[in-house]
Amino acid sequence: MAYDLEEQEQLASLKAWWAKYGNAATWVVIAGLAAYSGWTGWNYYQRTQSSEASALFDEMQGAVGKDNAKVQRAAADIESRYGSTVYAQMGALTAAKSAFEAKDIKAAKANLQWVIEHGNEEYKALARVRLAGVLLDEKAYDEALKVLGGDVPPQFAASVNDRKGDILAAQNKLAEARTAYQAALSGIDKKSPARQLIELKLEAVGGTVPEEKPAAAA
Repeated sequence: MAYDLEEQEQLASLKAWWAKYGNAATWVVIAGLAAYSGWTGWNYYQRTQSSEASALFDEMQGAVGKDNAKVQRAAADIESRYGSTVYAQMGALTAAKSAFEAKDIKAAKANLQWVIEHGNEEYKALARVRLAGVLLDEKAYDEALKVLGGDVPPQFAASVNDRKGDILAAQNKLAEARTAYQAALSGIDKKSPARQLIELKLEAVGGTVPEEKPAAAA
């Protein structure tokens, strides 16, 4: 089909634009397609990783309380192959508990340390509290307090202060222990089952449990 004059002018302009910018435009399109392909491929990879890690985690849970060696192998497998998934963090915490109950303290500490180094903020905080508890049992008080240093998500502040109180009480630093337990009480929900235990510990180091303020009249 023959082009009319206006179409010929438009075609000439397009040819001129392409001669000047066509190569760059091609690369922009290619880069966009590559980015999209990479994004979809990454999502597929992540889904596959999570699915495989979940299956290993379920298998590991079946060995908890029965075969600590199998639990440790499964946790190491998940960490090495699926370390970017949440199952690696969950697996390490589960393996730490299994090792502790099997009196394999070295493995328990190693698993907790892995979570501290590789986990998200919530799992890191939980691992720090648990590792500090293990160190408390070993009477490594200064190291335990060091593990608890630094910021934690607000929902873990009470647990961290409670553990600090335990360590300070074990060191016979009763005034500091009272302060830690009081901080724990101020940050814990009044309906939490752990609250009563913290109150008992506070009283045991000479502290006074604060009285609850009566609810304001409507």
